[in-house]
Amino acid sequence: MVHLLSVNVGLPRDIEWQGKLVNTAIWKTPVKGACMVRRLNIDGDGQADRAGHGGENRAVYVYQTDSYRYWEEHLGRRDFVYGQFGENFTLDGLPDAEVCIGDRYRIGEAVFEVSQPRVTCYRLGIRMGLPEMAALLVSHRRPGFYLRVLQEGKVQAGDEVEQVASAEDSMTVADINDLLYKPGHPRDRLERALRIRALSPGWRRSFQSLLEQSSKNGASPGNAGLTGEKRLELAWEGFRSFKVSRMSLESESVKSLELEPTDGKRLPAFLPGQFIVLGFQPRGAPLLLRSYSLSGQSNDAYYRVSIKREARGVASAYVNDELGIGEVVQASAPRGSFTLAEGETPIVLLSAGIGATPVLAMLHALAVDRSGRKIWWLHGARNGREHPFADEVRGLLQILPDAQSLVCYSAPDPADKPGIDYDRRSRLDLAVIQSLRLPLDGDFYLCGPASFMDDLAAGIEKLGVELGRIHTEMFGSAASITPGIAASLSRQPHQPDGPLGAGALISFARSGLSVAWNPKFNNLLEFAEACDVPVRWSCRTGVCHTCETGLISGAVCYRPDPIDAPADGNVLLCCSQPKGELVIDM
Repeated sequence: MVHLLSVNVGLPRDIEWQGKLVNTAIWKTPVKGACMVRRLNIDGDGQADRAGHGGENRAVYVYQTDSYRYWEEHLGRRDFVYGQFGENFTLDGLPDAEVCIGDRYRIGEAVFEVSQPRVTCYRLGIRMGLPEMAALLVSHRRPGFYLRVLQEGKVQAGDEVEQVASAEDSMTVADINDLLYKPGHPRDRLERALRIRALSPGWRRSFQSLLEQSSKNGASPGNAGLTGEKRLELAWEGFRSFKVSRMSLESESVKSLELEPTDGKRLPAFLPGQFIVLGFQPRGAPLLLRSYSLSGQSNDAYYRVSIKREARGVASAYVNDELGIGEVVQASAPRGSFTLAEGETPIVLLSAGIGATPVLAMLHALAVDRSGRKIWWLHGARNGREHPFADEVRGLLQILPDAQSLVCYSAPDPADKPGIDYDRRSRLDLAVIQSLRLPLDGDFYLCGPASFMDDLAAGIEKLGVELGRIHTEMFGSAASITPGIAASLSRQPHQPDGPLGAGALISFARSGLSVAWNPKFNNLLEFAEACDVPVRWSCRTGVCHTCETGLISGAVCYRPDPIDAPADGNVLLCCSQPKGELVIDM
């Protein structure tokens, strides 16, 4: 008979780690006597990071003494105490290799169901004094598991653990964990996992993404279950040379460039919504790298990008003041997963300012196909002088049989004609969206300033649109993900403090920063953090793929090797170092 050896709880607290303040509840201590288990938590317990821990499907975390003994032997340690792994329940049985998702157990007065393996982050490494601990739990198949509470009640150390039901279509905790985190992801096992009704929604979404990404032979390029993105094959590695064949003004502040490959070879098609990284070489100045959405119709002769002149934009000033017809620029292959979904669902394209560029490419694609889908074009500009592509969009909309549009000017000029140049004198905001009879079962594509997208995306979801149908694209670096780290004053990306490195040049394309590598940093993630480039991470040991980022050019080596390799053309920042010069999409 299995027994509950210890009930462990702990509330979030702040600790110092690598010069930062981290909020964590990884420290759990045993409770004496009975403790009430509720649907979302145990009395006296808490979670610092609700995105990764806690909630209905992760109410109670379980770890087992056979894993304690395993780690004591493997790590050569004898200092473990109950709660060492941040678990709520320490048991003397139910190993990960035998317990199945959906198994049910009675402990004391409460009844539980196994919902998913643990998702381990960097804070276990802090607790254990071993940064790679998150990766070790996965690679050694000992993650532990979460329980959802089916019946609330009191439990205490010494209670027997009685199995009251066995899972249907069962897969063990260890097997489910392997299926997500380790290479392979066989299609038949993904389908089997998706039949497990007790599996938590987050893991189901991950397996569904892997299944959709899998190829006919069962292999999957990259790990869509962890990145949440479609993996699209790159047409070429690094950069190709293009010449500027045409330039045109789209508005007072936006100029389009048509770029033809200098080798004369036909260009591969791109997906509407994708972007390229351009490299400009001003005379006597360092290479400038910037990301721009492709703004025109896909064709095999040229690519079009449209660039807004920014007040302090070095690259946009160069394009407007110095770059001429016939000059050569460097361009990456089209990339990005902000792309138009196939199907027959309605399409709503929302943009503000220069954010029109990727959704304009989508409108071109729909017009080429003479799509019969319901299509809405919604755009916000300040006035007619700052409204790019106005005539081009009107022409495309006339081709489409079921298209409607609404243009908002926030500060129209006296010469701007209502009902002709624009439809409403206002910002394109949620109030405007609510006044329209938009198809809530459609796909919504948003691009523009961060505040515009954040406000509209949140508001559209509240109107009843499924989160998976709201697609956003952001110019510049994506928002940081740094779980548990206290907020600090943001700085513009910069050279790391202290002596400059003498290594290869590392260029952060979206941040507009190029810095020489310094080998005092363990990996590219630490280097980016030292530069105050916005970063995204969770495990910091090559497991979770939160830090997976586009690698535009160059090559890296891994120390340690990740559990599952990133997709071709991507890099895991947390465990990689440069082999030479790099251009990274961040």
